[in-house]
Order: sequence, then C-alpha cells, then structure tokens
Amino acid sequence: MKEPSNTTEPWRVGVLFSQTGFMSIIEETQLRGTLTAIDEINSSGGVNGRPIEPICYDPGSEASAFGLLAKKLMVEDDVSTIFGCYTSSSRKAVLPVVERLNGLLWYPTLYEGFEFSPNVIYTGATPNQNSVELCRILMETYGNRFYFVGSDYIFARDSNRIMRELVRTSGGTVVGESYVRLGADRFEFTPVMRDVKRLRPDVIFSTVVGDGTIYLYQAYCNLGLDPRVMPIASLTTSESEIGAMGYDVGEGHVTAAPYFQGVGNERNSTFVRQYQRRYGEDQPTNMCLEASYFQVNVFARTLEQTNSMDTEILRASVMGSEFSAPQGEVVINPTWGHADLWTRIGRANRQGQFDLIYESPSCVSSDPYLLGYGRKLKQKSFEFA
Repeated sequence: MKEPSNTTEPWRVGVLFSQTGFMSIIEETQLRGTLTAIDEINSSGGVNGRPIEPICYDPGSEASAFGLLAKKLMVEDDVSTIFGCYTSSSRKAVLPVVERLNGLLWYPTLYEGFEFSPNVIYTGATPNQNSVELCRILMETYGNRFYFVGSDYIFARDSNRIMRELVRTSGGTVVGESYVRLGADRFEFTPVMRDVKRLRPDVIFSTVVGDGTIYLYQAYCNLGLDPRVMPIASLTTSESEIGAMGYDVGEGHVTAAPYFQGVGNERNSTFVRQYQRRYGEDQPTNMCLEASYFQVNVFARTLEQTNSMDTEILRASVMGSEFSAPQGEVVINPTWGHADLWTRIGRANRQGQFDLIYESPSCVSSDPYLLGYGRKLKQKSFEFA
C-alpha cells in the first residue's frame, strides 16, 4: 500500500462486523468497541496528526460475505489493515484474502487455537487462557459428568474436542453431545435440553454462538433446570447475551473470559463510563467489545511509532508490545502474534453482570497449540465447515 503524499490524509482501515443477522448481537458490540477507540484517538489528534478513517461493511453474519468484503476493502478501497470477524468460519474466509494480498487482520474474538498466520494479530483468548482453568473449576465445584452443546462449525467442534481431552485426563466423562446449526431457531434447542434433562450431567458446556445462545438458556429455563446444581458453562456467553435472554434466565450460569464489565481497576472504570456515556447507561461492555477496543489502541500506538501502514513494518513493530487494557496489562506475544491475556471465570448474577469466582494473578501467556499440555491436545485440529 502506497503511503499518501499529503500527510494530512487519514489513515484508512477496514472494519468487518455484522450489524444484521444471527451474529449481530455480539458483533455489533465489537463494532462499537472499534469505533469508540477510533473516535477517542481522533479526538486526541489522531495518529501523528492524521485521523483514522474506518471503512465499515456489514457482512450480515454470512461467512462468505466476510471474504468478499475483505477483498473489496483491500482491492477497491486500498486498505491494508482490517479489524473484524467473530466466528472462526468468517476468519477463515478472510484469511486467504489477507495472506494473498498481504494485509493484516486484527481478530478480537476467542477461538479454538491451532492456527498461526503472519497476516493476523489474534487478541481474543486461546484455549489455555479459558478452557483449562474452566474445566478445573467446574469439576471441583459441580462434578465430572459433562454434556456438550455447540453450534455446528469449527469453533464449537474443536473447542469441544479440547475440552473433552481436558475432562478425560482429569478423570471425567462426556455423557452426551449435541450440535445445532448456525442461525438455529429457538425450537431447535428444546430437544437438546430434553436430552440433557434425561442424562442429568453435572455441567453443560456450551459453545453455542449468536442468537442461539439466548435460545439455549431460555430452553434450559423453560424445562425448570437449576444452575445451582447443573449450570451451563460457556466460553462465549457475555453480558450482552445475558441481557438479551433475561437476567433471571442467565443467573447462576458460568463463563470463562479475559474480561468482564465488573473487573475492578481504574482503567476499566473509565472505559465503562465512557462507553456508557456514548451508548447508554443500560449498555454493558463485554469481552469481545473490550478486545476490539484495546486492539485498535495497540494498532494506533504501533502506527505512531512506524508512521507506516505497511503490513511487514506494522507486524514487526507490534510484536512484544504491551498495553494497559481495561482487563489489565496485555502483551502481543512475539512468538505467534496472539495476545497474552487474563484468565477469569464469572458467575452471572441477577443484575446481568458476573461475580468473579477465579482471576489469574497476571496475564497468561498465549499457547494456541497447547504446547504445555498433553499429546492429544497438541494434535492438529480437525477442519469443520
């Protein structure tokens, strides 16, 4: 990408988050986190005197549209840096585009790991930063019989494969496993919950995403199941989904995430206050919004140093960089471009927030290939559509 000769011209970046469709409930908050960070940076004078200009497209929760729009951004809009994607299927649609055209995707969502690309900065959690500690605490608190339910795509399948091995090596068992299609309607979750009620596991491990999260928890509630003895534990259920399903429906269920709105530090208090001033006092923050926000700030700080949007220069400079994010100090791990993040586990309360039941003493080094764990966990992940 050629740098503009006029040094007052904006830094143009692409933004790809769904504002419509079944993933919009969470991706809309990622868009908000991205634009909030950009507005704050521009209000402070931009980067080296030049504003950041976001070029936003709505892929409508369709994975193929992410790939097409990424190509449009890079070829037609002359953009080399893109902030975007929630699902792994959308990331995998964008990946060949940024690799072929040498762009840089900033990906702010937890995922299943077992991936590396020199054209991606991963700022969401990997399994060693959420699943490992979640498995331990669930087995100590509730029991060792698990039931898995997920959306039928790569993230859920691979995350469940990893959790299955964690459960097995800890002496537990998986008594049942069900998948629903992406974009499933609410009626598709009732038979799943009936199967759960029949098998009576100690824990339900959910890798359902999007609107399906709301329907899953509502189906659980409708069957009169009790989270005090058999909670749904998730990597994906945030404050946004809890608000949409109803605080009473979400109460008592468990989520593992690097960030919750209730994280107790001054940086987060300022972040929440500024976000709610912009979008409303009733609008919660969440882990994906926070990652979207801090990754733009990491980008801007790197751009200030390099004064170049060249992918090779940006990536080389961002490696090892540290940032004081709302979740705490984070680091872009120079080994593989994933963020070192905090591990936290929360239990949803009646106010739609999470009470912390575990918090790591500092950020946890990313280990996307689970090199620090057992042989089966390190095997290459399977591919699912």
